[in-house]
Amino acid sequence: MNACSQKEPAGQSNSSLVGVGDVISQQLIERRGLANHSVRRTAKMMSIGFFFVGPVVGGWYKVLDKIITGGTKGTALKKMLADQVCFAPCFLAAFLGISGALNGLTVEENTAKLKRDYKDALISNYYLWPAVQIANFYFIPLHHRLAVVQIVAVVWNSYLSWKANKL
Repeated sequence: MNACSQKEPAGQSNSSLVGVGDVISQQLIERRGLANHSVRRTAKMMSIGFFFVGPVVGGWYKVLDKIITGGTKGTALKKMLADQVCFAPCFLAAFLGISGALNGLTVEENTAKLKRDYKDALISNYYLWPAVQIANFYFIPLHHRLAVVQIVAVVWNSYLSWKANKL
């Protein structure tokens, strides 16, 4: 079943994929080991995937497809630029901010964390996503785009989970 199937809401599959990203982050990047794995953290990250990532990203692709129409290489480039210039910076700030809030940071602590981590996360975003998105917008039909992003997002979510939960 693809990620955009009517039987499975986008939030549900995103919840699972953000959760997998957190597990990878805790086990492979942070090397916590199973005994020190924070199930609570994984649950928080999964809730961000369900309530925020899935609905927002899925909705964005629908809006983007209505605003910039066509299937040419030029159209794909325009969509990628809109995605990376308009959507990605806002989405990333919101994701990190929501993560900080769920981790119990005060507004001041969350603001300081965003100032510290946002630029690095955005630069990392630009290393990965423009190439993925140009291919996604040019070769992949709208109803499969979220699924393509979700596959790549397992790696990206691992990075974001590490970044969002790094002290």
